[in-house]
Amino acid sequence: MGLLFRRFQMDIDLLHPDPVEEAKLHKLKRLVQSPNSYFLDVKCPGCDKVFVVFSHAQTVIKCHDCDQILCRPTGGKCKLERGVGFRKKQFQFIKTLNPVSYTHLRAHE
Repeated sequence: MGLLFRRFQMDIDLLHPDPVEEAKLHKLKRLVQSPNSYFLDVKCPGCDKVFVVFSHAQTVIKCHDCDQILCRPTGGKCKLERGVGFRKKQFQFIKTLNPVSYTHLRAHE
């Protein structure tokens, strides 16, 4: 007697999730875990200086030269003030030492 195997189709594709649906999920429930926070380049409208600000900053960020408020904290992401220019910084990999190159340092410990 031969066994019959049925192929069942799922309602969703687990290997290729919809990016819109994936963004709605909690950061730990995504297929590839990723944080919701990021860094911003914020430009002061008064003196045109650029500052690096964390997206979930918990303090008021002011310009050092003209004392203009750039962003205010909320419960989650900080709120930028009107007229402030910004751009989201891209993630950059940090170059680390090759594990082979510092093995001789461990021997002296």
